[in-house]
Amino acid sequence: MKFSNYIILIPALALLAGSTMPGCKPGKAGSSVDADAAQKVYVAPGKYDEIYTFMSGGFSGQVAAYGIPSGRLLKVIPVFSQNPENGYGYSEETKPMLNTSHGFVAWDDSHHPELSKTNGEDDGRWLFINGNNTPRIARIDLTTFKTTEIIELPNIGGNHASPFCTENTEYVVGNTRFSQPLDNAGNDVPIDSYKKNFKGAVSFVKVDKETGGMKLAFQLIVPAFNYDLAHAGKGPSHDWMFFTCYNTEQANTLLEVNASQRDKDFVMAINWKKAEELILAGKGTKIPVKYAHNVYSDKTHSATSTIEKETQILDVTKFPGLVYYMPCPKSPHGVDVTPDGESIVASGKLAAVIPVFSYKKMLDAIAKKAYDGMIDGNLPVLKYEAVLRGEVKKPGLGPLHTEFDDKGFAYTTMFVSSEVVKWKVDNLEIIDRAPVFYSPGHLSIPGGDSKKPYGKYVIVMDKITKDRYLPTGPELSQAAQLFDISGNKMKLLLDFPTIGEPHYAQSIPAEKIVKNQVKFFKLADNKNAYAVKSEKETKVVRTGKRVDVYMTAMRSHLAPDNIEGIQVGDDVYIHITNLEQDWDVPHGFAIKGANNAELLIMPGETSTLKWNPYQQGIVPFYCTDFCSALHQEMQGYFRVSPAGSKVPIKFSIGVNPVTQ
Repeated sequence: MKFSNYIILIPALALLAGSTMPGCKPGKAGSSVDADAAQKVYVAPGKYDEIYTFMSGGFSGQVAAYGIPSGRLLKVIPVFSQNPENGYGYSEETKPMLNTSHGFVAWDDSHHPELSKTNGEDDGRWLFINGNNTPRIARIDLTTFKTTEIIELPNIGGNHASPFCTENTEYVVGNTRFSQPLDNAGNDVPIDSYKKNFKGAVSFVKVDKETGGMKLAFQLIVPAFNYDLAHAGKGPSHDWMFFTCYNTEQANTLLEVNASQRDKDFVMAINWKKAEELILAGKGTKIPVKYAHNVYSDKTHSATSTIEKETQILDVTKFPGLVYYMPCPKSPHGVDVTPDGESIVASGKLAAVIPVFSYKKMLDAIAKKAYDGMIDGNLPVLKYEAVLRGEVKKPGLGPLHTEFDDKGFAYTTMFVSSEVVKWKVDNLEIIDRAPVFYSPGHLSIPGGDSKKPYGKYVIVMDKITKDRYLPTGPELSQAAQLFDISGNKMKLLLDFPTIGEPHYAQSIPAEKIVKNQVKFFKLADNKNAYAVKSEKETKVVRTGKRVDVYMTAMRSHLAPDNIEGIQVGDDVYIHITNLEQDWDVPHGFAIKGANNAELLIMPGETSTLKWNPYQQGIVPFYCTDFCSALHQEMQGYFRVSPAGSKVPIKFSIGVNPVTQ
């Protein structure tokens, strides 16, 4: 069967016509819940959950951290979107984190969190997350739960197959969802010239093994398909990265129909180690591009943004042995590698089977040139039968994503039939299935995409929750469901609402993260240019129309708390240093009528709020984070005088006489 002759075997509409629709339960909720579920998810006051689950916030652009098994929301970590709760993207120190080649972009669509790995095991150091809309990859430092780096990706549209990492976090990848003309090729071309002018670009972002610092190392220019998800090889398959792709028809309109024509699309296998060697040998071509690289420092408590202007590319059609395509039924979404690195599991969301490919067979097919045609002239399509280890038969409708436990079992979500299916990796036999409510996308097992799964739980993220929770108008909450997988049968323990749309999650034993937590920033190490280390250093300085207020915060006052000499039209920068050196004592800061946000300053940290007073008068400011019994007293006043006023700069604290 040649690539050019693939035909329809399972029309998408026919498959969906017989599906279970949301709102029509696949099983009774009461009967599907384990009898002692409440006891199993109960975490007593003062006790900790055993698992962190980091879940994407979807269209919120953020990441949410939950405790498992309780399902308690612990923290929303701001990443790609402004967050008025703590001033992320509003403070002068964090605004640069949201800079892009398109300017200040304070939103994105976050999909796939990925934990850093050492020797193929989750190490709990960093969490990466993709920005799908304005193509970006962010790195969160799990010692502080702060976003510390964001790198934009040039040449791609829709960074969906991202940011999956290699076995030792040598690289994280980002790949095109919407193929497009390369940035430097000019983009004023007809849309219907897709096959001629559009390309995909796989980004390999190098990660420093000590600091986590990211650098766009190179990009591979690949055929103009839609690249969906990815996972790296492990152990024997260490040198390879696998991507699913759909729209192999290369349609540019009404993809619902036009990108579902062929019986098989592909899993693309990339030998990233060979690509790295080619780059080191000077085979890459440097091209002009424009992308932002933003880095936050815990020493200066501030971010810098740099616009980079070139990247290195390899056109894969010019370097044989870099890329191979494995036929995969049909419109595949997930691609997952077993803990031993020997099998690659793909999930064709319009297929009636789950194909499981053999890494050894793939190498053998490459060696024997067991090809079934070529793409773009010289990119081999390997024969399906030559690379296939076997198929999981009749798993359900709409397989999307698979992860693995520590006992040799795999778990796959079925989007259309609203269930999770458990099957044995060695013989591909289905062992169990459990209903979910409803339309599950991804799932997460602690360590489930690593060489050493922790097992015990699976968290399933559902797209639709009709009739599960109290109604909240036309839009209902997204949800996650927790299953106990320690026995032969999956047992539903809990479901809980989530923020945004939870696309994917990563789960890890809490002990791997808790031991490294930063509880406060050492004031002595604060290198912020506007930091003050004591109240004696506080001051207010006018330079033309710019006014810098050097302020401190501690329980339970702000210093200074009376400031005069501000004028209408000034640019006022309030630099606040939190003098506390104790865990969990942040201080807030807000100004009446300010049109940005508040600040939330961690112990030992300095943060800056820019304020433009627009009318004269007395303007209160205060602490927004309840810090002590005298929190309400933690306030002060600005006196704003008319522009050009002769009122001098004046500031004070504690000068009022005691009233008897």
